[in-house]
Amino acid sequence: MTNTIDTVRAVLIETLELQQTPEELQADTTLFGSLPELDSFGVVALVGALEERFDFTIDDDEFGAELFETVGTLTDFVDVKLRAL
Repeated sequence: MTNTIDTVRAVLIETLELQQTPEELQADTTLFGSLPELDSFGVVALVGALEERFDFTIDDDEFGAELFETVGTLTDFVDVKLRAL
């Protein structure tokens, strides 16, 4: 998870143009509802960026608000997708 969380943090910061540093985005950092940048457009941009960075596809039925609950839930999802490749 270490490499994955580092990359997920980088994608979050780049895609949503966050002011936080990677160190400020811990596994238990709340995303959805806490980051104004993570609105409906932000979710679409983030999904596209994750798909591009990790070279997988996220189907519409695979994500909901719970996926974007914390940095950790998002990282866990990415790890599951990567293991399925």
